[in-house]
Amino acid sequence: MPRKRFNAFEDFPAETDEPKIDLKPAQSAQPAEASTVERIERLKPSQMLPDRFQPRRLLPTPLRRDFFTGKSDCYQSAEAWLALAHTEPAYRAELDRLLAMGSSFEEHGQIKPITGTWAPATDGRYIFLIETGERRFWAACLQKVQHHLTDEPRLRVEVISRPTRQRQVLENRHAEPPSAVGQACEVASLILAELGIQPDAALNDDFEYFRQARSQRMPAGLWDRIMPVMQLTRPRMVQLLNILQLPTPLLELADRHRLPERVLREVLALAPAQWERMLRVSIQNQLTSDEVVEAAAAQTATSPAVKNDPPAQPDPVYKAASGLRRFANTINALDEFSQTQALDEIADKLVVTGQAEGLLVYLDELSRLITARLSRR
Repeated sequence: MPRKRFNAFEDFPAETDEPKIDLKPAQSAQPAEASTVERIERLKPSQMLPDRFQPRRLLPTPLRRDFFTGKSDCYQSAEAWLALAHTEPAYRAELDRLLAMGSSFEEHGQIKPITGTWAPATDGRYIFLIETGERRFWAACLQKVQHHLTDEPRLRVEVISRPTRQRQVLENRHAEPPSAVGQACEVASLILAELGIQPDAALNDDFEYFRQARSQRMPAGLWDRIMPVMQLTRPRMVQLLNILQLPTPLLELADRHRLPERVLREVLALAPAQWERMLRVSIQNQLTSDEVVEAAAAQTATSPAVKNDPPAQPDPVYKAASGLRRFANTINALDEFSQTQALDEIADKLVVTGQAEGLLVYLDELSRLITARLSRR
């Protein structure tokens, strides 16, 4: 019978508790390939700190402030997490997955290492900042608390030379499918990393960091560098970024209940005053995107109009598609000579107004996507 073990480190030579510290930059926008493993160590969770601005949020929102400000340690936070799951079922699914991972550590040992780098802490000590492997970190903490273990677990970590957001996002996407809110934060974090915009620890709202991506001017080639990581088209990533328009409490609610992106898109098409109500109705009744549209229409039909309510904004995809259809129908209705003349005048106007170059980018992408779909017929 195979011997059970918690940390799977009997095959490693004994080490002291003193880490071998070699300070490196905490984050980089360089491609994932630039990161190299400097050495492998064994560390206790109390010597590590997850990335507060990790796109995939694991620690529940009610516990984040105390943990990241140092008011509670990782084991106190794990204990609070277990208690919270008894009163809030939405936190239970993720907790159960982490507890299962902790149990697998006991039976099979830790298979994948945690990666990160050493950095100075506010109290003068050095802390190991986690790049990838936060799930393994919390799984070990929860395992210790749940089973009332006396000794801290020791986890295998790889000290790397250059942590990157790209590696972090790839790890997340391989571990489990992220929520729509998580994907929006992933796209935003990749954009901000490419632009060299680092998180500000003074921010009270974590989502404010990710929202910065929506106001940035994207340099040429940026989307092309992000697409291989996200495996999504540019228009799809723009749709995801739009989710960050939701206020922080609603983003947390949508993330906790893993609402699909299409449902969130339909919610955003409503007046902002309706967002919270429709989100909660969607969660309670597990509505699809089509059912959200029907529910919103029924609500509008049965409720008197509120004078000060801003008008509902139509879905931008629907507006754009409708505009293209009207353009195509108008041109098709002309004879060959009139078509040539109309297109010539349209081209002149677009160049004069300075819209031509930007429009060509979208038309080229749309042409590529349509051609790909036609070829699959």
